Amino acid sequence: MIFPNIDPVFLRLGPLEFRWYGLMYICGFVAAYFIILSGVKRKGIPLNRDQVADLIFTVAVGVILGGRLGYILFYNFAFYLAHPLKLFAVWEGGMSFHGGLIGALVASFYFIRKFRLSFYPLADVGFLAAPVGLGFGRIGNFINGELYGRVTDLPWGIVFPTGGPLPRHPSQLYEAFLEGPLMFLILYLVSKKVPRDGVVVWSFIALYGLFRFLVEFVRQPDEQIGFVLGGFSMGQMLSLPMFLLGAAMVVHRYRRG
Repeated sequence: MIFPNIDPVFLRLGPLEFRWYGLMYICGFVAAYFIILSGVKRKGIPLNRDQVADLIFTVAVGVILGGRLGYILFYNFAFYLAHPLKLFAVWEGGMSFHGGLIGALVASFYFIRKFRLSFYPLADVGFLAAPVGLGFGRIGNFINGELYGRVTDLPWGIVFPTGGPLPRHPSQLYEAFLEGPLMFLILYLVSKKVPRDGVVVWSFIALYGLFRFLVEFVRQPDEQIGFVLGGFSMGQMLSLPMFLLGAAMVVHRYRRG
């Protein structure tokens, strides 16, 4: 199967270009606004519409800065050291989930302290919205033809423009499904069936770590890094501790509740 000829730019206005990758981020943040707005009303968290919008903006800044910094430090430090102007070319891709998560948490702590809120009730609502953004982001990776999988002979393998002549796993779509609708459904059910503060947060951490660790077995490792420990990639080395810590904390929060 040949990669569909998708122009990464969906709109051109003179010198301005609007890319699908950026649009996916916008869609994710807009969807998160409505999910969080519904959640704060349901939980009685004292935030109005404008404050929820401020929260989304604050976390968005944290995600973008943290994701970019994480990618630079974890995956391609030598390249950006040699090409410092590329540090700001976010529209070209190059975002790390793990860095984005750290950035989102730092931004969330700042917001929570500013409004003197409890961490876990608001974080549970926020992390319930996160899979929507992750799903959109992975679709953006697919449109860009980046972060594709390893060579495969399965019938749904795709020949990506920069991936050589052989078909590869569309690992972006695997992740879009696992980290998007499937994770959202699981977290939604957890939020309904296990009313313990913090369980959704740590369930998200555990599920992402598990899904990413598994998908990395068919995802092509970053060319500039390759495998960092035996047959394990950098993504797996960062995701396995997430799964273990998240699973342990789910049990802890449930028992504490």
